[in-house]
Amino acid sequence: MPIIGCHCKVCTSDDHKDKRTRAGIYIQYGEKGILVDTPTDLRAQALACGLEHADAVLFTHSHADHVHGIDDLRAFNFIKGSKIPVYGDADTMRDIRTRFDYIFNPPLQQAGGIPGIEPNVIDGPFDLYGLHVVPVPIMHGRLRILGYRIGPLAYLTDCSKIPDKSRELLLDLDLLILGALRPFPHPTHFSFDEAVQEIGRIEPKRALLTHISHHVTHKDLDDSLPENVSPSYDGQVIELDI
Repeated sequence: MPIIGCHCKVCTSDDHKDKRTRAGIYIQYGEKGILVDTPTDLRAQALACGLEHADAVLFTHSHADHVHGIDDLRAFNFIKGSKIPVYGDADTMRDIRTRFDYIFNPPLQQAGGIPGIEPNVIDGPFDLYGLHVVPVPIMHGRLRILGYRIGPLAYLTDCSKIPDKSRELLLDLDLLILGALRPFPHPTHFSFDEAVQEIGRIEPKRALLTHISHHVTHKDLDDSLPENVSPSYDGQVIELDI
């Protein structure tokens, strides 16, 4: 937010928490930094939050708002001095290879360079820089995508259904970050009420809603949610013992 051409109370709000860029998170663990997705707004987000290194990327799926910032990984390549490993399911890795063919089949004239990435297809838990990463299959409409659990944290964006087997992977969470688009139903995203109901089933100590539309202000949504649930906002920092 704001949406181009929209003059609703959210898009014209002066509250900085109503300025919402595309959904994504950055996990800092010791000296390592891990991105979940490369949102279209990645460059602006990194500058706003002072992010200067990325050591890996976990992709949830290949929709444009979650991958189209991939070219901005070049800056992190320059700092890191090497390629960045990226992880996702087979469909996501295939789509990235197709959509960003120039990364894997470089043109003769490279000009400012291309992102250096190392694709890794995942189909189960794996270790990354000392962290145990658990992919959590969820449904985004008819599309099966991935959320991720790392220790007491789980991140599930663009979610419309959590299968029973995946819910079993979400026990004893300190923090659940869950996508919730708007006050009324959507075919591929939880509504606010649906997300709150799912949070009640999973029972994390705390939950944050993300991927929020322009149908409600941050304050109005916050006021309507249960005590342990709140809307997230750009630049928010949470400290956890992992």
